[in-house]
Amino acid sequence: VQLQASGGGLVQVGGSLRLSCAASEDAFSHYAAGWFRQPQGKARELVAAISWPGTKTIYSGSVKGRFTISRDNVKNTVYLQMNNLKPEDAAVYYCARSRGWDYRAESDFGDWGQGTQVTVSS
Repeated sequence: VQLQASGGGLVQVGGSLRLSCAASEDAFSHYAAGWFRQPQGKARELVAAISWPGTKTIYSGSVKGRFTISRDNVKNTVYLQMNNLKPEDAAVYYCARSRGWDYRAESDFGDWGQGTQVTVSS
């Protein structure tokens, strides 16, 4: 399984970015997917996750209302639209594929992308 995350970069406070995670072949088919982030010097945390085929989503409290996770099952790609970015959103963002049907904890995910850096300048 290969997950390729992209879309990170430098953005000003209040700006927007859209992250993409493309999976090899149909690797996302019948699996939940999630986005995690790891700020420098801190632990990795779940940001958002989406069920298969995309009917349910969950968000961390710190991003709810600002971030939107979605998926295109034809393109085998998961997205994270990030709006109204804040300095505390700066981190390396990772996409991941679930091990099975559960997707609420980091331990529910078994395959990871390489990470994409998001920097928010004030």
